[in-house]
Amino acid sequence: MNSEKPSGRALLPIIIFLLLYLGNGIYFEYIHPIEGQMGFYIMSVVLAFSISLAVALVQNGERPFEEKIHICSQGIGDDNITIMLFIFLMAGAFGGIAKEAGGAGSTAGLLLSILPGGFAIPGLFLIACLISMSMGTSVGTITVLVPIAAAVAKDGGFSLAMCTGTVVGGAMFGDNLSFISDTTIAATNTQGVQMKDKFRTNIKIALPAALVTLAILVLYALRGRAVSLDSYDYNLLQALPYFVVLVLAIIGINVFIVIGVGIGLFLIAGFMTGSLTYISALTSMGNGCSGMFETMIVTILVASIGALIRENGGFAAILGFIRSHFSGLRGGLAGISLLTFLMDIATANNTVAIVMAAPIAKQISEEYGIDPKETASLLDTCSCIAQGIIPYGAQLLIAASIANISSVKIIPYLTYQFLLLVSVVLSILFHKEKARSGELL
Repeated sequence: MNSEKPSGRALLPIIIFLLLYLGNGIYFEYIHPIEGQMGFYIMSVVLAFSISLAVALVQNGERPFEEKIHICSQGIGDDNITIMLFIFLMAGAFGGIAKEAGGAGSTAGLLLSILPGGFAIPGLFLIACLISMSMGTSVGTITVLVPIAAAVAKDGGFSLAMCTGTVVGGAMFGDNLSFISDTTIAATNTQGVQMKDKFRTNIKIALPAALVTLAILVLYALRGRAVSLDSYDYNLLQALPYFVVLVLAIIGINVFIVIGVGIGLFLIAGFMTGSLTYISALTSMGNGCSGMFETMIVTILVASIGALIRENGGFAAILGFIRSHFSGLRGGLAGISLLTFLMDIATANNTVAIVMAAPIAKQISEEYGIDPKETASLLDTCSCIAQGIIPYGAQLLIAASIANISSVKIIPYLTYQFLLLVSVVLSILFHKEKARSGELL
């Protein structure tokens, strides 16, 4: 527990970040949009956090600057932060080699080839769930499947916004549960829990929402006509590594081993099918690692800012607010959920939201006796709900751009996200207060 007195002033760096990032994002997205650019990505999140860190370092003049740097280094040097950074690198290499080897395209083609035309809509949802869980990226899944969803909408006389929203929902389901997703990596490592334990807790919330969504989509599909799907090319050898990685992760193999095996299998598949050369393999893995650099830098900056805010009494102030408005175990769970949800709305990035909310959530879980795997589950789930709904998030912006419709038009058809929110609320309301084992019901 932090020995510093609660101080709302210590939260100034967070307020500065929100004003800079959210303010510029709203301005360039809705007030003065720039053609061909997403408004919330004009100002780099790294720059916004760097300015916030500078503010945090200036605060509390009673502390020597050298002591503040030491506080930052302690925050960055936390074991869980270090593990998270290493996993980010490996996940980047995995994503790069998987894409170059043709894994995503072959997996989508394989699943589409066995999909009955009369169930194209629920099939798209299932395929998005599986691909996103295998790839560990909702954006990558959306990029692969939205063009197919647009074709299904045209051929079957379905709503384009509905088909697009279906893919986004499935992508968020997989991103939430994937063992190699950066959100899962951030949520589990900041709380010091095993991915398999978080998965088992998480699936009890996500699966009911997914099953109800699937049932609704089946009823919707039965109202339309059967769709004649195109013939999609695929190579079973290129798709196989994703399924192997998924199985290894679910049975609880160490994540470093899982990702390492995945990289090795994609190298073998790529060389055997001719989709990879020695040069392209090296380049793709390097590019994949480079793609994680911003996430890693943000993690380092947030760890530094969080350590300073904690020492200056900011976390104690937030805990004081939660204590005064939320009581009992259910209150603590609700506080973590609300905190994460608001962080994602403010940052429009689910990984950043988790990294920002995680240290505060950890203190809340200790204060209220919440099992760490429940905290990790709520961090990941609530950030995915918000990220999958906000019209200025990367997922909806990219989906809308590919489908050539407004992101706002997709929101009413985000059935899975809204049902997942209901599932989270119910899991908190019916949670056993006496339970310390940590199973969300």
